[in-house]
Amino acid sequence: MQPVPPGARAPKTGLAVQWHRDMAETKDTRTRILDIAEASVLEKGFEATSIEEIVAGAEISRGGFFYHFKDKNALARAMLERYIAAEDALYDDLFARARDLNDDPLHSMLIALKLLAEMLADMPNGHPGCVIAAAAYQDRLFDQGVRDLNREAILSWRRRFREMFEEIAAVYEPRDPVDLEALGDMVSCVVEGGLILQRALREHTSASDQIMLFRSYLKLLFSPRPV
Repeated sequence: MQPVPPGARAPKTGLAVQWHRDMAETKDTRTRILDIAEASVLEKGFEATSIEEIVAGAEISRGGFFYHFKDKNALARAMLERYIAAEDALYDDLFARARDLNDDPLHSMLIALKLLAEMLADMPNGHPGCVIAAAAYQDRLFDQGVRDLNREAILSWRRRFREMFEEIAAVYEPRDPVDLEALGDMVSCVVEGGLILQRALREHTSASDQIMLFRSYLKLLFSPRPV
């Protein structure tokens, strides 16, 4: 056997190559199951989404499904965890980009909301919906762990935006008395409410329009008082 040069990786053996292939296939199958389940849940809810249709869509056996998820409760948890991570990454990116463009806390918030509204408006088929909301509507289907995960996701977004509004309020005194925690919740309310309007009315700019109205409200709320 030829010695491996210092700093070089040893070539994979046949068993190692097969193991890596199996792991990649397992990851792909799990992702495919989650993609199919999420699309179905956003279309018709958790209760109406069956394991049978997921199995058929993923072209796997029932045993293949249960290899990845022991039941629909475990599937719901995985869907929520993935959705929460994606939403957090989206907000992190949007608000970091906005802060790079303007250090002022109010102006960076206004920039980020405009970026969010533009992103939603640019989706050709509209935003598909929110897994968090879908789980909240049918939380009786899940165990306490899934319900707690859903609740913590909403609370984490409350904390995120409340901290931003506290930073803004330290520089710009609100023109009206306002509960900054409730204002933090309002971001989620506006986005989720806009998505509901969008779905009900089949108007794909509803969510972005609501975000821009909220943006206008923030400008008025934190605008300096006339001298």
